[in-house]
Amino acid sequence: MNSIKATALEPTSDELQSLPPSARVVRLAPVYGLVILTVLLIALFTVLLPDTFPTLLNLRSIISDKAIIAILSLAATIPMVTGKIDLTVGYGIVLWHILAISLQTLGLPWPIACLLVLALGAFSGLLNGLLVEVARIDSFIATLGTGTVLYALALWHTGGRQMVAMLPDGFYALNSTFLFGLPITGYYVLAIAIALWLILEYLPIGRYMYAIGANPAAAALNGIPVPRYVMAAFIASGTLTALAGILLASKLRIGQASVGLEYLLPALVGAFLGSTTIKPGRVNVWGTLIGVTILAVGISGIQQFGGSFWVEPLFNGVTLLVAIGIAGYAQRKRGFVIKTTNTIEADDNQPRSEKA
Repeated sequence: MNSIKATALEPTSDELQSLPPSARVVRLAPVYGLVILTVLLIALFTVLLPDTFPTLLNLRSIISDKAIIAILSLAATIPMVTGKIDLTVGYGIVLWHILAISLQTLGLPWPIACLLVLALGAFSGLLNGLLVEVARIDSFIATLGTGTVLYALALWHTGGRQMVAMLPDGFYALNSTFLFGLPITGYYVLAIAIALWLILEYLPIGRYMYAIGANPAAAALNGIPVPRYVMAAFIASGTLTALAGILLASKLRIGQASVGLEYLLPALVGAFLGSTTIKPGRVNVWGTLIGVTILAVGISGIQQFGGSFWVEPLFNGVTLLVAIGIAGYAQRKRGFVIKTTNTIEADDNQPRSEKA
């Protein structure tokens, strides 16, 4: 099997060493621009809102509010590594948080109910994978259809009413516990991010998935079982979505079909923003977390300035358009760099008589 070369736009250490300091800054700007912007936003709101923004209470509020979105963004990131999109992250959470409560009302212990929800989430991911890889349906259409079905099941199951029940304290503790002064949901996000980072960056499965996302035909020719890895990506995404649904149920303590869809847009925004930083041109775990962070910081600061209720969806929508534009530009630039590099390498490999 031929070696799989990284095709992201981040500079190599050898490239940076050969550049003067000013050129290094210019070369690194596209890589860490979003990180720098996040730091600048934090500094700006800290100066303008010294009494409310740089406080532990605000940090707890941001983590509590955005942890579920961060998990959904990480869930959406996994299929995006293989070049697919999973819209069920926004629809599935509606059904999963309802089932996490309703299964307990049937007498099931909360750990068993949570395991069943996780299994159902994995099954929905498997179904998405089969539709995409076996039925050959575009991932956008397939996951939109699956997500709509899941949403319809949530409406049918609840009859349009709220699911309310007295649940065990252990289930509530999944979301309400504080560890070292911060919500435990933040530690969930960090643990998931580290695990995904290690898998995608340091294990063969991660390199195979990136290869599939770059060129599935070439990956197949190199002996990579493309359908298997794409289906595994959707299964992982479905499982993480179910976990987000469980945490949402623990947080809200009620099940309602009208709750959950508002998570779809910010989750996708975070994942798309992730492809514009750290490793521009391809989605990556830490880039996704930076994307979610800049959304959380921006919205929190704007709301503390007295922004209206419509500011958050407006901010998310505009950011999504900007993220897709930047991601598309980075992808085209990456393709140009790869094409140019391959042309130069092919020209260098030609015999001198042919070059003449």
